[in-house]
Amino acid sequence: MRAWLRRPWAKPLIAAVLLWPLAYLLWGAAQDTLGPNPAEALIRSSGEMALRTLCITLAVTPLRILSGWPEWARFRRMVGLIAFTYALFHLLCYGWLDMGLDLTDMALDIAKRPFILVGMLTFVLLLALAATSFHAAIKRLGARRWQVLHRVVYGAALLALLHFYWMRSGKNNFGDVAVYGGIVAALLGWRLWRRWQDRV
Repeated sequence: MRAWLRRPWAKPLIAAVLLWPLAYLLWGAAQDTLGPNPAEALIRSSGEMALRTLCITLAVTPLRILSGWPEWARFRRMVGLIAFTYALFHLLCYGWLDMGLDLTDMALDIAKRPFILVGMLTFVLLLALAATSFHAAIKRLGARRWQVLHRVVYGAALLALLHFYWMRSGKNNFGDVAVYGGIVAALLGWRLWRRWQDRV
């Protein structure tokens, strides 16, 4: 398995697997196979994929440490950028398909609906992380400040979870929320436990 992770084609393969749902959504939109409300299907599916890949991003470091395989680290930035890609697509679908790219209406909608505001705050955090995920940004910020900045990924995950919860609360459908909540809680708990262990 470790040898497989070192292969040059491992990254493109994992990226293809993670981006397959996006390709499926785009193909479905082009072929009109997303059901009676394709706009809702695009918005909701892309949002859930953003949360899902964000959870995978957070899981890379625990997986690396618990397995003792440093090779996992080479995938973290790529998976994080894919999470941002889904979040950007989610925002574009909302802005275009729901709001007709009317910035005034979008601003009013954000002010009126808290769960949209939380979603926008999540996107802003992910944008900051994506913009500083490259080596040039690390050199400019310095490793310590860069690490501090990138800890906000946990805040982004919590906000994304809250956004997802509020979205699902309209239909009293909390099954998936509980699953993602458990995953985020476990990953955040592991991080806090590690910090406590380092201080002992």
